[in-house]
Amino acid sequence: MQGLMMDTELQISSILRHADRNFGDREIVSVTADNPLHRYTYADCFRRTRQLANALGNLGLAAGDRIATMAWNDYRHLEAYYAIAGSGFVCHTINPRLFPEQIVFIINHAEDRWIMVDLLIVPLLEKIADQISGVEGFIILTDEQHMPETTLKNAISYESFIGDESDEFDWPVFDERSASALCYTSGTTGDPKGVLYDHRSTVLHAYAGAMADTMALSSKDCVLPVVPLFHVNAWGVPYSTLMTGCKLVFPGPKMGDGETLYQLMEQEEVSLALGVPTVWLALLQYAESVGKKLNKLQRTVIGGAAVPESMIREFRDKHDVVVMQGWGMTEMSPLGTIGTLKYGMESLTPDEEVSIRAKAGRGIFGVEMRIVDDEGKELPWDGVAYGSLQVRGPWICSDYFKLDGAGGAHTDDGWFDTGDVAIIDQLGYMSITDRTKDVIKSGGEWIGSIEIENTVMGHDSVAEAAVIGVAHPKWTERPLLIIIKAEGAQLERDEILGWLEGKIAKWWIPDDVVFVEEIPHTATGKIRKIELRKQFADYQLPS
Repeated sequence: MQGLMMDTELQISSILRHADRNFGDREIVSVTADNPLHRYTYADCFRRTRQLANALGNLGLAAGDRIATMAWNDYRHLEAYYAIAGSGFVCHTINPRLFPEQIVFIINHAEDRWIMVDLLIVPLLEKIADQISGVEGFIILTDEQHMPETTLKNAISYESFIGDESDEFDWPVFDERSASALCYTSGTTGDPKGVLYDHRSTVLHAYAGAMADTMALSSKDCVLPVVPLFHVNAWGVPYSTLMTGCKLVFPGPKMGDGETLYQLMEQEEVSLALGVPTVWLALLQYAESVGKKLNKLQRTVIGGAAVPESMIREFRDKHDVVVMQGWGMTEMSPLGTIGTLKYGMESLTPDEEVSIRAKAGRGIFGVEMRIVDDEGKELPWDGVAYGSLQVRGPWICSDYFKLDGAGGAHTDDGWFDTGDVAIIDQLGYMSITDRTKDVIKSGGEWIGSIEIENTVMGHDSVAEAAVIGVAHPKWTERPLLIIIKAEGAQLERDEILGWLEGKIAKWWIPDDVVFVEEIPHTATGKIRKIELRKQFADYQLPS
């Protein structure tokens, strides 16, 4: 017997309609290339979004066609998110920080029909335009006054594109499993792979992101997403915030500027901000340099890379800001875990609380996790056993776009292999110890490079650290510590190695230290350890 409930589709446009009806006066504030501080309401946003939907309808597109965006975090990009997906097309967000050859591959593989591009990113597309001949035209995200002279074919300013269109639009109703957005992995090995989200997965993910034990969003919040709209749906923020009526503040091209971020947080009374550790490092350094405190910010979600304990402590002790570390992947929409505390943890000491928050977090309903050994046997959640981390759930990809099962990341019993090595403790808190391809095997035992890196980052003289395995005649591999010194700092090999004693297992202490000026990163801010291993392939450890 089936229940007697209405059969309504979960569609992204339903979030827009709900927000328009219930939170029309909430603000969206943006820094853009053509306006230092643009400000309007939800009602303004949705009126223009309907205009954009009408304009897109004139392009001769079919349901499921891909429209790409290459833009920073601002109000026009948000309008594109809703208009493209709500109309039945696919919003393909492209990271402009990728290598040009990767961008060419992604555009051609996705078969993008049109590209909506930020004013500052136009020169990049002009350089590769002859390699993306399938693109029919370009919508420059600006007005006529700021429209650049460009060699891009069929280029039109965004404001001209939508200007004469009606602001009345009936959002179509279609299968909730229809594709809504496309995002490619950063392609650290091989070509980037496309992850194709659908309306159902996106709405469910938005619900999960807003929950009290996740980001605890409400209409009382003001949210600043520094995590980019061009990568993995900005962690679902464009959907969860509008679903709950949050005020939104977008930093535009200033997303890495500590001073701008500080001013926006104070001026707009931001209560929640989201970003990667490198961004918050710039913010904290600015605040320290001018002797200022973050007076309005209450909490921050940090992901994309492991968060050092020193950053958690600085946010808490100097700014009264709670850090919630999150973990996820492009293939997971991306939320998988988040580091909120559980009942019974009210009496934790400050140090105990930091040790919990330094973990990758605990599972969110909708994501099942398990760790398995090399034979695929499930391992216990005891805080000791570590193995390959696998996940499954309604917002986790079942395959890659146009690869027809050739992506190689799914198990025979339907789990997605994340490529991470992890430990899960008795309370369900997960810690990433390494990437499978980066794990250091010394004398038959695994060494967690991420834990060493996080510990090293607690030293005041260290700006950034990476650990890789290098060949050793007896132990097969031993860890090599690579460090960028903090500005003006004096630090020697023996000092940092001695400082590590008692903080990590003795046999994990690296055999040597190299000081460098730069550590290579992917376009999404992760350390490119494959490049470091190439760079130090012939490195000879001291005997």
